[in-house]
Amino acid sequence: MRIQIVDDNDTNLMLFEQIALRVADDVTVECFADPVKALDDARVKLPDLILVDYMMPVMDGHEFLAEVRKLPGGRDVPIVMVTAAGERSVRQKALELGATDFLTKPVDPTEVRVRLNNLLALRRSHLRLSDRNRWLADEVRKATQAIFAREHELVVRLSRAAEFRDPETGGHIQRMAHYSELIARGLGLAPDLCDLILRSAPMHDVGKLGIPDGILLKPGRLDEQEFLVMKRHPEIGHAILDGSASQLIAMGAEIALTHHEKWDGTGYPKGTAGEAIPLTGRVVAVADVFDALTSERPYKMAWSVERARDFLVEGKGTHFDPACVDSFLAAWDEVLAIKARFVDEVAYESPVEQLT
Repeated sequence: MRIQIVDDNDTNLMLFEQIALRVADDVTVECFADPVKALDDARVKLPDLILVDYMMPVMDGHEFLAEVRKLPGGRDVPIVMVTAAGERSVRQKALELGATDFLTKPVDPTEVRVRLNNLLALRRSHLRLSDRNRWLADEVRKATQAIFAREHELVVRLSRAAEFRDPETGGHIQRMAHYSELIARGLGLAPDLCDLILRSAPMHDVGKLGIPDGILLKPGRLDEQEFLVMKRHPEIGHAILDGSASQLIAMGAEIALTHHEKWDGTGYPKGTAGEAIPLTGRVVAVADVFDALTSERPYKMAWSVERARDFLVEGKGTHFDPACVDSFLAAWDEVLAIKARFVDEVAYESPVEQLT
């Protein structure tokens, strides 16, 4: 434990130093005749206890006390002020500034030693409690990370299950998730929310698990009745994911239900319009459509990125939220980098493991 003694009188410094050294075996004492130098030392490393005289030149005990309390952690350090007998107003102001205890001149060595020993015991207890609180906070953080990792694993496995039944590739899952995160960033959403969108977007088509193979795997275009069945997959996905206490799964449920809604209300399954569509659904709608258009399917050739970009522009205010389209196009270089990074030929083995 480190005791700092501040007094402009050399005799007092020697006396207090000898007393403080007898407080405990683990005590080191540093003496300062200049309070400014003592304050500089405290800024570098806070002592565990400070004994300071009131009457000093340049900076009196009150000023020194106020400055120490401003330091990071300075409010927790016991500070004992030494005053002359009868200086009641000085002691009152010191209490207002945060003094822990007082000693009155002339001091009694035994009283000084006992008081310092008691204050150091309190300081030790405080430090142990602080260390335990830090340990507990670290354990909570580790547990939270473990829960989040398990949730993310569930997302990965659900997304893979849907992909294995769908002619779409794992590359699509990766690209549309990163496109979604890019749009969210451009909209100015908080980093944690952008990351949550990145990790939940792959669940957008999990409802295809409930679509019959004859429709899901049909190589050509669907007829009207088949398309009506296919249009059920948002509600199926929502039913699979809904009701979870996990923020990640809950967002996945919201995206699954709303990513086929359109800004003008002509989408499905609810026909929700405008800002009544959750923002996550509006974000994923742009990302999903762009990647679907620029990807080859058994029933169509891939569009060029320029043609798909024009489609998004034409759909502003009808199919898509204009702000989401603008955010996407404003980061066009990143869009092209994402498309180049997650190519279909190498993505299928681990469709979402690179969502980091």
